[in-house]
Order: sequence, then structure tokens, then C-alpha cells
Amino acid sequence: MRILIIALLICAPLTVLSTGLVRAEDKGDAAKGKETFQTTCAACHGPEGKGDGVAAAALDPKPRNLSDAAFMSTQSDDRIYKVISEGGASVGLSPMMAAWGGTLSEQDIRNVMAYIRQDICKCQYKAK
Repeated sequence: MRILIIALLICAPLTVLSTGLVRAEDKGDAAKGKETFQTTCAACHGPEGKGDGVAAAALDPKPRNLSDAAFMSTQSDDRIYKVISEGGASVGLSPMMAAWGGTLSEQDIRNVMAYIRQDICKCQYKAK
């Protein structure tokens, strides 16, 4: 019994600490995300994410300007992930935003999100 109590005293704080840590792969790699963004997203969203890609002229509504930090900071990472993975219609946005979950891996999507946050909008989610 004494050993069990000692084990719990040692393990419990480690468990609490580890739940607050974010694994590096969960954050995403912005450099890899840029590569994926340029090959997958830039045709519509533009090379700088301003919604002015070559395909944007034919789209209605126009693609989102991802460099709009005021707007993007209101969007949670979960919502951005869902839009990329399941498409715009999954969150009540335009069905013209394709679902990329069947093409991109979970890590690819996290990498694109890291690129958007770090290099395009230069913003983080600010909960209300």
C-alpha cells in the first residue's frame, strides 16, 4: 500500500504536467506547411493567402483572405482544421472550399495551419 501511495504521489504530478504540454507535431511545421499551401491552397487563396489566387476570379464567393489578422484571430484552430479537412460546407461556409482531408494527412493540415498562423496572418486565436 505504501508503494502504491508513493507511486501515485510521483506519477500524478507528471500526468497533470503532461496534459498541459502540446506535442511538437500537434503544432505543425510552418516551413512544410508553406510547401503544401503553395501546391494545394495558393491556386484559390493566392501565394500570400490574400484570396487572390489564379482560380479566385472564377469563384463566387471569393476565397477567404487568410492574411486578415483581425478576422483570423477570431477563428479557433479546431475550426480552421475542420474547414481544411471537411470543407467549407462543414461549418456553414461556401461549398466551393473543398474538403482536403482525403488528400492531406492530419500532419499536413497542422503544418498548413502553422504556416497560416505564423507567416500569413501572423496571428493566434483570441477567444472571446
